[in-house]
Amino acid sequence: MRSIADTLAEMTLEEKAALCSGQDFWNTRPIDRLDVPALMLSDGPHGLRKQPDGPGADHAGLLASLPATCFPTAAGLASSWDTTLLTRLGEALGDEAQSENVSVVLGPGTNIKRSPLCGRNFEYFSEDPVLSSRLASAHIQGVQSKGVGASLKHFAANNQEHRRMSVDARIDERTLREIYLASFEEAVKVAKPWTVMCAYNRVNGPYCSEHSRLLTQILRKEWGFDGIVVSDWAAVNDRVAGLDAGLELEMPTSGDTRTRQIVKAVESGTLSEGVLDQAVERLLAFIERAHTQDRTNADVDLDEHHQLARHVARESMVLLKNDGVLPLSTNQHVAVIGEFAERPRFQGGGSSHVNPYRVETPLEALSATGHEVRYAKGFEIDRDDTDQALLDDAVARAKRADVAVLFLGLPERYESEGYDRTHLDIPANQRALIDAVHAVQPNTVVVLANGSPVAMPWLSKASAVLEAYLGGQAVGAAVADLLFGEVSPCGKLAETFPHRLEDTPCYLHFPGTGDVVEYAEGIFVGYRYFDAKNVAPLFPFGHGLSYTTFTYQDLTLSEARISADDTLDVTVRVTNSGQRAGKEIVQLYVSDHTHAVPVAPKALRGFEKVHLEPGESATLTFTLGRRDFAYFDVDTNDWRVPTGSFSISFGASSADLRLTQDVHVTGDAPRWPALDRNTLVGDLSGIEVAQRILHDALAPLAAQNPLLKGFAEDPIDDHSDDMIEAMMRYLPLRGLVSFTQGAFDEAQLERLLQRLEQSRSSDGA
Repeated sequence: MRSIADTLAEMTLEEKAALCSGQDFWNTRPIDRLDVPALMLSDGPHGLRKQPDGPGADHAGLLASLPATCFPTAAGLASSWDTTLLTRLGEALGDEAQSENVSVVLGPGTNIKRSPLCGRNFEYFSEDPVLSSRLASAHIQGVQSKGVGASLKHFAANNQEHRRMSVDARIDERTLREIYLASFEEAVKVAKPWTVMCAYNRVNGPYCSEHSRLLTQILRKEWGFDGIVVSDWAAVNDRVAGLDAGLELEMPTSGDTRTRQIVKAVESGTLSEGVLDQAVERLLAFIERAHTQDRTNADVDLDEHHQLARHVARESMVLLKNDGVLPLSTNQHVAVIGEFAERPRFQGGGSSHVNPYRVETPLEALSATGHEVRYAKGFEIDRDDTDQALLDDAVARAKRADVAVLFLGLPERYESEGYDRTHLDIPANQRALIDAVHAVQPNTVVVLANGSPVAMPWLSKASAVLEAYLGGQAVGAAVADLLFGEVSPCGKLAETFPHRLEDTPCYLHFPGTGDVVEYAEGIFVGYRYFDAKNVAPLFPFGHGLSYTTFTYQDLTLSEARISADDTLDVTVRVTNSGQRAGKEIVQLYVSDHTHAVPVAPKALRGFEKVHLEPGESATLTFTLGRRDFAYFDVDTNDWRVPTGSFSISFGASSADLRLTQDVHVTGDAPRWPALDRNTLVGDLSGIEVAQRILHDALAPLAAQNPLLKGFAEDPIDDHSDDMIEAMMRYLPLRGLVSFTQGAFDEAQLERLLQRLEQSRSSDGA
């Protein structure tokens, strides 16, 4: 390619407009006369889904793609809490993309899990933005280290499939910033993805494909994004408005329809050619970057990647319950029951559907261990009603065995891209199977295949539950490794499992009415809600058992008091106190006790996964900074640190905190409120100069007025009478005239406001 500047200068208006749309379903548009090549984009959050070239390609996962490694989906990957592992997976995806001449892998998806009903939750990481964004960063860095671009998606607030292409997500600014945008922010700033994919939905009115505040003001100007924005497939509403807002590339092709719209808009003056040139310049830089790093026919060892998929699956599965039946011993007779054992559901449905080059089923893997294994189908995946003959056979095999392992879960027809679930139950025939097997076999183990939480009214009938999520093509071997104790389970939940759908934060507001969904639960998403409402979940965020135990000791803080812009080093020692090697996911939570704004009782601020041999200890250090203590202040449109006490806690889950210490944070200087007659006296609390002005104005009256006595020393904080203190705190300045019966008159009030305003202005407020 010639230089970007020279190429841009030689392009016609029609060529520039055409470059902003794809050539076909998966390729960008080439400009042969200027040596601008086409690039291929492909789905691939958990495995490459490259479809053969030619007509009929689709984005819905309906047609077959070329064979590739199918890794666990994001719901499972997140349960590994392992950024190093996500980077390794990204590297493998990058290698496979290079081998197939794919320039951009469309993923990862980092949308927040607002409701367990979202049909695409299997493709997203977590309900927590810190965990989600750090895993996304690792994934992106792995892919892009191989000279292949990643596409962070779906920006933003694509948290349901119901009416996804038209629904308007109504979200208050603080919630948007602290939860839904925060899930993208660190990944953009740290990993620097080549592309960001805009979502289908609207956010507070505008479509994401033409949302200038999201695409330009926040993504580019605030976060420093320097790649290109690509539309989700068919997400464009108004192409000219989208281009003006910061959407460079529309996919797939719209033929020449949108090209003509852009040309007409430039010619008529409704779209600046400078805006078009800027988009084209970014596209040319993107194409040049990808083209210069092309390694067509790069070597890939798919067998090696299969073993990586097995390792990733083992690290991601979560042991939810274990009464001691696991790990299984070598001399036990095991009844393997459930059609998922021979027809595993190992990935999600829709556009991310991978064509695995091989699949290792649980039945094959368990049988290959050499242990005595007998199989019964138990139920049919493709129907919900009970087949009595299958049930009777399963019961008979379970009764003769030492332990029954039931492979259960959600059929793909229950959850997929394109629609949301309506309940949390597994099918009725599977529930009947649990009841029947438990009646004859007390040692019953359940292995789940599902993309998001399920209700477990049957939990007491299971001696152990292994959450395998959608474990990829090596799911069978990974399950066998864990059941027989080849390795200890080490995954932990990246989302809360509720007892009932009614317990979930957005139960009353999901999926909305018509084309409007109100995010009325605000920042209280996932464990934040369960903690704040004191609602016990089925399994808490961060929960996961092991075959060994871990103890936490020696929590130390580098300082007892810090200021808003200081960093705080936090250290903890973790010891494997059991008899087996294992991995612990150490979780750090921060609790804000300042009451400056409503907050959740705690929020995840750090984590690390550590491998320990029996008796071995590791000392871990975390560094907390300004954002870890801040909330988003909608009045100043910025992050603000309040003054007061914060708790620093370490634990094995959000509900299992082992160690806690407090730190005092001197936050940002108190913010001046808007000043007028109705400003509350209490809103001036903490602003030293304002307190002096109030003291000067009211101290002469304090001796004659009990309500004002505190102003002689401290206008707000030293009252012994709580009622009087509250009355003064919530008293508008105009109320001083009435409460002093005119001793403090309107003229004095006006002079007070003038002095306050002068001081406010001199502070730069």
